[in-house]
Amino acid sequence: MSQDLSRLAGRALMVDVAGTTLSETEKTFLRDNHIRAICLFRRNVQDAAQTRALVAQLREACGDDVLIGIDQEGGAVMRTLFLPQAPSAMALGAVGDEQLAHDVGAALARGLASLGINLNYGPVLDLNNNPQNPVIGERSFGEHPESAVRLAAAWMQGHQQENIACCVKHFPGHGDTHTDSHLDLPVVDKSRAALDDYELAPFRALLPHSASLMSAHILFPQLDEAWPATLSPAILGTLLRQQWGYQGVAITDGMNMKAIRERWGQAAGTAQALRAGADLSLVLQFVDEMVASRQALEDAVRDGRLESARLAEAEQRVNALVARHPSRTRDYSPAQEAADVALFASAWRRALTAHGQPVRPTSRQLRLVLQQQAPSDGVSEAGLSADTLIGVLRQHFELDVVTFASRQALDWATLPQDGRYTVLASTTRERYGAREAASWQPDLHLALWNPYAAADLNAPALLTYGFADAALHAVADWLLGTLDATGRMPARLA
Repeated sequence: MSQDLSRLAGRALMVDVAGTTLSETEKTFLRDNHIRAICLFRRNVQDAAQTRALVAQLREACGDDVLIGIDQEGGAVMRTLFLPQAPSAMALGAVGDEQLAHDVGAALARGLASLGINLNYGPVLDLNNNPQNPVIGERSFGEHPESAVRLAAAWMQGHQQENIACCVKHFPGHGDTHTDSHLDLPVVDKSRAALDDYELAPFRALLPHSASLMSAHILFPQLDEAWPATLSPAILGTLLRQQWGYQGVAITDGMNMKAIRERWGQAAGTAQALRAGADLSLVLQFVDEMVASRQALEDAVRDGRLESARLAEAEQRVNALVARHPSRTRDYSPAQEAADVALFASAWRRALTAHGQPVRPTSRQLRLVLQQQAPSDGVSEAGLSADTLIGVLRQHFELDVVTFASRQALDWATLPQDGRYTVLASTTRERYGAREAASWQPDLHLALWNPYAAADLNAPALLTYGFADAALHAVADWLLGTLDATGRMPARLA
């Protein structure tokens, strides 16, 4: 019983690994703790050959029934920089074409299949009715449940046709929050009727078609006054399993996020999440806390707080997912990859959206104002390099570049008053404050990451919903007059 319990407890964890290869210590750790589920990050995936070799190592250490997951939503949330850069969900929302969404989902999955990854943490089903949301933004298909469901369903259908499992997130909805659960515990205090009509609607529509879901570290007092969704028997048990009858795999969001770790800890949080109805606890970053989480599950069974049958059920659900979506490396021909690059470029171009009637420059002389190097937002792992945008625009324009280390360091009044067309590029997820709103007056605002930043300044804007190379080239073509901005923002800016 003890060995079987230890095995079931280990198989209820999803963990991360340190680098681009497995050390002997890591191989031993994975085997000794019966781990079968791995979450990859950008640090793990340098190029295709290396990633395939790492996946082979993981299969050897964890078994052929390994589950390997990655955040590959599109837009800024793309762990692999070497695969074609897919458009964000909101870029697809701006186009509004279900066939395009289907084709993008399929192409994105083809890239993952070429690496042997069998689970994608996507699509995002959170709805964007809160412009102040610090973490969702362009990751959402928009604010309207009906259109978001149509596009997400098409994306999922294409994705799953390539036999890569989807994981819809963040159940039961992260869209209407002012707080990032990486940093604190958000609260969404809406009536059950309001939640049913809005936050829950996309999940209820699409969960029957998704192999898995990811829970949100958010407190919904009208669903459960005591526990956030990840730890809530009322949400993961009563609502999800009993009322909705969902039998797919429920995966927690990262238990190292402050919303959970600073209140309950990864180990105690894991025991409560499995008791609530989760099947995999995403225990990250700290190896000792991975061991403690396995031990916490064993202890919870031994003292009667958790039924061993609950762990067995969790294992069976993951087994069923992996049986349908095994980790197998598939061919990705250069011709297919080139076609996917072209597809994504077309999507980025079609998504380009004008706000406030921007007027193109009348000469090739531009002033470009932007932050020197945009920091990571902690979700997407990397921001847009100033040099990348400068390089794209310098192919077509004579640039006077003005960079700043932080927004507070830029005094707009010190810019030359020489009549040169001035472009401000927003390269972070950060919103603008009253100081910038009162004094920053570009001829054109490029909102290259968070589209809601366009509402903060009294200036015409172009929205790209992401900063992939194809999006930057689309901006250059608009400035040159060879591309019109035909996208429509799928949510209110303010």
